[in-house]
Amino acid sequence: MNWNLFGMWHSMSATAQGVVMVLLGMSATSVAITLDRALRYRSARRASRRFVQQVAESLADGNVAEAISVAKRNKKSHIAKVVAAGLADFEAAPRTASDAQRIEVAKRGLARSAITTHAEIKRGLGGLATIGSTAPFVGLFGTVVGIMNAFRGTISAKTGLSAVGGGIAEALVTTALGLLVAVPAVWCYNYFTSKVEGFDIEMENSSMEVVNYLLIRLEQRKQGS
Repeated sequence: MNWNLFGMWHSMSATAQGVVMVLLGMSATSVAITLDRALRYRSARRASRRFVQQVAESLADGNVAEAISVAKRNKKSHIAKVVAAGLADFEAAPRTASDAQRIEVAKRGLARSAITTHAEIKRGLGGLATIGSTAPFVGLFGTVVGIMNAFRGTISAKTGLSAVGGGIAEALVTTALGLLVAVPAVWCYNYFTSKVEGFDIEMENSSMEVVNYLLIRLEQRKQGS
């Protein structure tokens, strides 16, 4: 038996080689999703910090239009998307509508935007979960097929079990590769899921802050008139 990658590759059956190629493809997909989500969440965090600092000044001055403009300039921020939707729907509500109706319109806009943003942020995580849960079984399939072929060769050659030691060891490579693909995918999935939960909390808090701001603004307008 050749204890090197090229030796084991050439000694594998076509089925085992196909399993290895599938696992390598799953690994590449996992790495691509991980890098994409890591960069996406990093940019969302930075953009949100910048947005919160900029929009606070606009809202303090009562300039809702400027706040919406600031939110649109920070499109990568999950908070900005939610705030912009709520403020825009509030401003677009008919002037004949009551204050309660305008607040309700803003709430629906905030909720709708939060759901859409959550789906966008979570995109790709299902792929990581699928890879993490199925990669070990794909590797096990290759191992089972390799062991079956090894024992079939032993029976036909009428030799002892020592003759299949090398074949079994090579077959177990697919199981090891399956675990190597699955473990990082599960780790990344759990880590990114916790990030998404944090983003959801931030969007919910921001929605409540927007509603409170609009209620105070409407009350101040009543007192002013």
